[in-house]
Amino acid sequence: MAAERLRPLLLALATLSLAGCGGGETAGTGAGDSVSVGLVLSSGGRGDRGFNDAALTGLAAAATELGADTAVTEAVGGEGKPDDLRKYAEAKRDLVVGVSFMASAPAFELAKEYPSVHFAVLDYSPVADAQGRAQPPPANLAGITYRSEEGAFLAGALAGLMTRSGRVGFVGGMDAPVIRQFEAGYTAGVLRVCPDCRVDVEFAGSTPAAFNDPARGYALAAGQYAAGADVIFHASGGTGAGVFRAARESGKWVIGVDVDQWDQAPGRVLTSITKNLGVSVRGLVGQEARGAFQGGVVSQGLAEDAVGWIYDERNRPLIPAAVYARVETLRQAVIAGLIQVPRVPESATAGP
Repeated sequence: MAAERLRPLLLALATLSLAGCGGGETAGTGAGDSVSVGLVLSSGGRGDRGFNDAALTGLAAAATELGADTAVTEAVGGEGKPDDLRKYAEAKRDLVVGVSFMASAPAFELAKEYPSVHFAVLDYSPVADAQGRAQPPPANLAGITYRSEEGAFLAGALAGLMTRSGRVGFVGGMDAPVIRQFEAGYTAGVLRVCPDCRVDVEFAGSTPAAFNDPARGYALAAGQYAAGADVIFHASGGTGAGVFRAARESGKWVIGVDVDQWDQAPGRVLTSITKNLGVSVRGLVGQEARGAFQGGVVSQGLAEDAVGWIYDERNRPLIPAAVYARVETLRQAVIAGLIQVPRVPESATAGP
């Protein structure tokens, strides 16, 4: 169900918190003939309470349930470089996973160089040729893409229905196409239910460091709240910690991302737009263990329950029944194909 909470598996994650091996690597778990997996985190690293932690949840489940031999590298600011991915390929790990769209090009090239190793990238971004045309990934590379704009659309609809000032905000991390998807869906959702609403959009920066800058996130969010926004949706990784701080201090609303982020600002988090990265990672490892790895680009969204929104006993009292019903109607309309949510910023189309 879209409202299901994606809680971190703390006990399982503890199995991944072993002594460091240098270079940001965490020692592996599992042994013997089990499938071996190397995971390279994105900026923000372990403990971001978002994108990376969601992926780690799936890896921990694979270690616990499948006995997978797992290793993790925190490539803070360097996920666009091939070194960490190559290290796992050279070690002949069965599956090498990059947790960032910036791992797409390096994984693409390495997959050709190491045809016997399977690669996967979460939030995969197609690699273009010299003419700018998207190339199909090698057969040993699985590119997992998320229709993030669909979940963001629900966030926007909720913000547009809940705002009292008619002004809402969006704080992105790195200004990149994958984050612009969130902006596009969010803006479309807001305008769908509140055509006269204003959406303030700001990004923390243009490099991977923009995903791990809470001070910048706080400055942007505090500025938007001070200017009149009463709901802010963030898609900024660890930078979001500053957004939550601003929400707590201002007493205004905030919408989380990737995992349920209620605990970062209890009582101020309207919802969180989830990406089930843990499910993706667990599924990839399961395929590998069964000898059923499948390369190619895989698109996942609301219909596949790969993205969704949190609605449970904690945030339910914040959302009027009529608002919940409207957001759910829109969710079903997206799943049914009655609403096509834009992937680049534009106005919403007419519909339910």
